[in-house]
Amino acid sequence: MNNPLIKVFRSKINAAIILLVILLCIGVIGFKMMTNYSWVDALYMTVITITTVGFGEVHPLDDASKIFTIFLILASVVIVGYALKVITEYIISKNDVEELKQKKMQKKIDELSNHIIICGYGRNGKQAAKKLLAHKRSFVVIEKNKEIVQKYQNELVSFITGNANEDETLAQAGIDRASCLISALPNDADNLFVVLSARQMSANIRIISRASQETTYSKLKLAGANNVILPDMIGGDHMASLVVVPDLVEFVDNLGIVGENQINLEEVEVEKLYDTSTVKTILELDLRKKTGCNIIGYKNADGEYTINPESDQKLYPNTKVIVLGRPEQIQKLNTLYNITLG
Repeated sequence: MNNPLIKVFRSKINAAIILLVILLCIGVIGFKMMTNYSWVDALYMTVITITTVGFGEVHPLDDASKIFTIFLILASVVIVGYALKVITEYIISKNDVEELKQKKMQKKIDELSNHIIICGYGRNGKQAAKKLLAHKRSFVVIEKNKEIVQKYQNELVSFITGNANEDETLAQAGIDRASCLISALPNDADNLFVVLSARQMSANIRIISRASQETTYSKLKLAGANNVILPDMIGGDHMASLVVVPDLVEFVDNLGIVGENQINLEEVEVEKLYDTSTVKTILELDLRKKTGCNIIGYKNADGEYTINPESDQKLYPNTKVIVLGRPEQIQKLNTLYNITLG
C-alpha cells in the first residue's frame, strides 16, 4: 500500500522498535558492567525490568545498580508506551484508510454510466480488462478474493470486493447504468446465477458469459445471455487453424493486438462521421483519403453485417461501420472526428 499516512506510521513503528532494541542493549550492558551477573542473567534482569513483571532479582543490587534500574524502568515505561500507542494508531488508521479508499472507489463507480461489469478477475477476466483498457472503455471488476483485489487494484481498474451472485453486489457495480456484463467466473453454475440475476435486474443490458462445458451453453442462453463463449473450444479451434491456415490466422491475430496505441480495428457509429440528415455513401465519406483507414464492414440498424461493402453503400443513421487501419491511422480517425471511446 502506497498511502502516505501508512508510510508515516510504519516509520514510527520502525523508530519504536529501534528504541526498544537500544533500551534492551543498554540494560544488558549496564547490568553486566555494574554487577557480577552473567550475560544471561543480565538479559533476564533487563527483560523483567522493561516489562515490569515483578519477578525477583537474581542477586541483591547495590545502590548504584538500583538507581540504574530506576532509570531503566522509567525509560521503558515511556518507550514501551510510545510503541503501543504507535501500533494501536497504525491498526486503527489502516482500517480507516481501507474504508476511505473503498468509499472513494465506490464514489467513482457511482459516477459511471454505460460502463462494463466484469465478474471474476481470473485469466479470462484479466484478458477482458486488458482489452477494455486498450480501447479506453470504462469498466468495474467484481472479485470476491480480497488478495486478488489488493494485488491488482490501481487507478485504472475499479474493484468491488464481493460475490457477483448477489444482487446487492451487482447493484453496487451499477448494473442499472451499465451497458454490458461479462461473467468470467471459473464455475458454470456461478456464471448461470450471475446471468439470471443480471437479466432480472436489467432487461436491456448485454450479457456475455463464459462456459466450460458445451452442455451449459443452452442453459446460459436460456437464462438471458446474449453471447456465450467457450474458451476451450475457441482455443482448440485456433490451434487447429494454425495448422491448416497458419499465415491467415497470424494475420488475423495481428489485427487484434492489444496494447497502448496498438488498435487496428474500430467500430464507429455513422453519426460520429458526418451529419446523417443527408445520407452519404462510403465513397462520398472518403474515409480512406482523410485518415488512411478502410471500411471493411457495415452493420445496419437490424444488426446485419455486410462484409467489404461496395463504395456506393449508403450510410444510414443508427448504423455502424467497421474500419481497418494501422494504429496511427486509427488514432488519426479518432482525432479527426473527435471520437472518444468508452
